[in-house]
Amino acid sequence: MTDNDSTENEDRPESQSSETEPSATDSRTPGGGRRPRAHPIAPAVPEEFGLVQCWWGDGKGKTTAALGMAFRAAGHGYRVHMLQFMKGGAASVEDVRGEYNAIAQMPGLSYENLGHYGWHAMADGTEETDHAAGAEAGLERVTELVTGWADVDLHTPFEPDSAPEDGVHMLVLDEILYAANRELISPEAVVELIERKPDALELVLTGGHEEPTYLSEHADLVSHVGKEIHPFDDGTRARKGTEY
Repeated sequence: MTDNDSTENEDRPESQSSETEPSATDSRTPGGGRRPRAHPIAPAVPEEFGLVQCWWGDGKGKTTAALGMAFRAAGHGYRVHMLQFMKGGAASVEDVRGEYNAIAQMPGLSYENLGHYGWHAMADGTEETDHAAGAEAGLERVTELVTGWADVDLHTPFEPDSAPEDGVHMLVLDEILYAANRELISPEAVVELIERKPDALELVLTGGHEEPTYLSEHADLVSHVGKEIHPFDDGTRARKGTEY
């Protein structure tokens, strides 16, 4: 290597060197043959949103997967909103959620929690009627949002701090399938919600241990998150940073 070669490599961006220059073929791909890197986040419009995703099963990772997609979408400048059913807090865990702290720092990502305090069908002093009321309130809120978006052009780059009523590109309904499994809301109401959504809205539904067969003709993606081994079975409680 000559001194000139050394200088040329030093002047190149860190992600490139003489060995990593894009080939003629790579340069015609979407990535241009270059490694991905962080870019500033600016309001943008997704080109291929509009599907319905369903994440269910008795394994850990349904909400985690949905949150990962939510952060990824917001990282591209898309407006994302999450509404949580069934997770109104409980005496067994702290009154803090790591995801809420992170969402508060992430532009374009917001959330609402409409779950009732405590666990449904558990002897923790909470009433089933209260959980049912919370689930119904969540359904009413989602229906209100989706109905309002019928008059909104979702092919719009929304400001990151805009209200969800103004429109979003992705809507995550966490644990809505669990609420349907528990008969706190009806499966028919979930189907009606899907049929009512704007074509450009990406809708992500999570929750429940029972297969939501009623969605087989309505979902574009169905992922079964199955348990092989889970520390809960050995008495390990929810851990800060992994479960909340």
